[in-house]
Amino acid sequence: MSVDQQKQEVREKIWTLLEHEHAVPTGAPRRIPAFIGAALAADRLAGLPQWMAAHVIVTVPDTAQLPVRAHALDASKLVYMAVPRLAAAKPFYVLDPAVLTIPPTEAAKKEVAAEIASTVEVDDMPPVDMVVLGSVAVSRSGVRLGKGAGYSDIEIAILQEYGLIKPETLIVTTVHPLQVVDGELPQDSHDFGVDLIVTPDEVIECTAPQRPDGLIWESLPAHKIAEIPALKARQP
Repeated sequence: MSVDQQKQEVREKIWTLLEHEHAVPTGAPRRIPAFIGAALAADRLAGLPQWMAAHVIVTVPDTAQLPVRAHALDASKLVYMAVPRLAAAKPFYVLDPAVLTIPPTEAAKKEVAAEIASTVEVDDMPPVDMVVLGSVAVSRSGVRLGKGAGYSDIEIAILQEYGLIKPETLIVTTVHPLQVVDGELPQDSHDFGVDLIVTPDEVIECTAPQRPDGLIWESLPAHKIAEIPALKARQP
C-alpha cells in the first residue's frame, strides 16, 4: 500500500469515528472536520504564553479554525490566510485589526474575509510567529494529515522559502481529542509536522516534528506548479 493510500485509510477511519461519536455536525463534509468543541480548543490556545507572545499569525480558512481567527483579531494580531488553492499572484489575505470596521467574529469568517481583506504577495509579508492549521488526524509525535490536497504543506514551504518561517515559528493544530492518534501515522518527506496539538481538553507538545527546509520540487506535480504563481516564481 502506498503512503497516499495509507493516509487515506486513516482519514476514512477518523471521519467515520467522528461521525459515529457525534463529534461533528450531521452531514458535515469529509474534509477538515468542523469538530464540536472547536471554540474551546481556540480558547485553550489563546491562553498559552506562546500565543500571547505571537504578533503575526498565519491560519487556514477552515471552519474549525474560525474561533482561532476571531481570537487573533480580537487580540490585535495580524492574520494572514491563504487564498483558495494559492491560485493568485497575491496569495494571502491580510486581516489587520487596526483597520477593520466590523467585529472580529465577523471578519474571521472566510466568506467575509474574502470580501473585505486585501491580498499581498509573499515577499510583502512580515516574519511569521505562529501557523495554525486544521487536521484530519495528528499523532502525538506531530505527524499531521490534512484532507489530502497538500496545500497547507505547500503554503508553509513557500513561506519558509521566503525566510518568513524560522526555527522558532510554532506550527499548531486545533483538533477534537478523537483526531489525536497514539501510534504513528504515514508521512512523506515534504510533510510538515506540528509543534503543538491543542484540543478542548489538553495541549500536547510534540516530539521533534518533521520540518523540511522548504519546497521539495520533485514531490510537486507539474499541474500544481502551473496553478500556483508563488511556486512558478521560485521554480528552479
